[in-house]
Amino acid sequence: MKKYNLLSVILLGIALNSCNETKKDQNSLFSIDNSKFKLQYTTNESLDVNIVNSNTKTIDSIAFYVNDKKIASSKGNAPFKLDFKYQKLGFQNVKAIVFFEGQNSEATTSVELVSNIQPKLLKYTIINTYPHDTAAYTQGLEFYRDTLYEGTGNGSGPSGKRGISSLRKTNYKTGEVYKKVELADQYFGEGITILNNKVYQLTYKNNEGYVYNADTFKKEKTMPYYKNMEGWGLVNDGTHLYMTDSSETIHILNPENFKPIDQIHVYSLNSKVEGVNELEWINGKIYGNVYQKDAIAVINPKNGAVEAIINLADLKKKITQLPDTDVLNGIAYNPKTKTIFVTGKNWDKMFEIKITE
Repeated sequence: MKKYNLLSVILLGIALNSCNETKKDQNSLFSIDNSKFKLQYTTNESLDVNIVNSNTKTIDSIAFYVNDKKIASSKGNAPFKLDFKYQKLGFQNVKAIVFFEGQNSEATTSVELVSNIQPKLLKYTIINTYPHDTAAYTQGLEFYRDTLYEGTGNGSGPSGKRGISSLRKTNYKTGEVYKKVELADQYFGEGITILNNKVYQLTYKNNEGYVYNADTFKKEKTMPYYKNMEGWGLVNDGTHLYMTDSSETIHILNPENFKPIDQIHVYSLNSKVEGVNELEWINGKIYGNVYQKDAIAVINPKNGAVEAIINLADLKKKITQLPDTDVLNGIAYNPKTKTIFVTGKNWDKMFEIKITE
């Protein structure tokens, strides 16, 4: 009986290896001719995708995919022109499934799609200056029904004094805190946004986000991230959430469960823009603080291209330099005044500014 079982295992192993080799052989029958590909393309270019059929198999049809989304098919071995006009920036994983003689085989390659937009440098004018809590390590800022909401973290500066992560409603003119809920010390609060009378708050390395009632601050839900990643900035477009994680990626999420719907990658010309932090949705664009750059990038949410930059470095000269004064972070758009409110981590002031070209 033992001999029989051993023989079965050996035969099964041979069969599995044979199947794996057959599959491997099939997937090496065809390839995508990338001999003339460039390393980077822009959205006003296209790519000719040709299948190399070195074994002269009879090809019935080919299905073409970009980032696992089917975009075209062809009869026989007809070439395919991939137009990048409507593709999101970042790496484009091109896959061709070749159907031949009752079988199929895959061929893959990838290229990087970058921006061809030269970002405009926007100007700003300070309209008003307001007090800001120097104990607020600002991570999120947003107006909702004429009230300013702020999310803070528990970062510490040179003094070693550690803050407490919180969610708060404030009087932006006086700095008075109307209502506040604090997180336990092990939770580092990050970006916030408000959608359908719910406040969403990220955590830095705890891999979960929270949902509060916007009126009472009662926590209604804790939602884990869909993968292990850091939480940075958060905003919404009225339907979906947009979340940053320290990289160039902005994750588009379902607000009901934080599950991924899509993503974009932020590029300024041919360079990735990493460290996009606090976010705000203004007139169909994403405004994002770039961490430690004292600047705001204006991002096209359809493809990730940086279309404009606001340099706010001069604001640091207008605040009191305290031991724990940290970087610019915090963008809130007031739709009534059509002005933007900006501040920083542990800053003593918040500025109301108006943007012009």
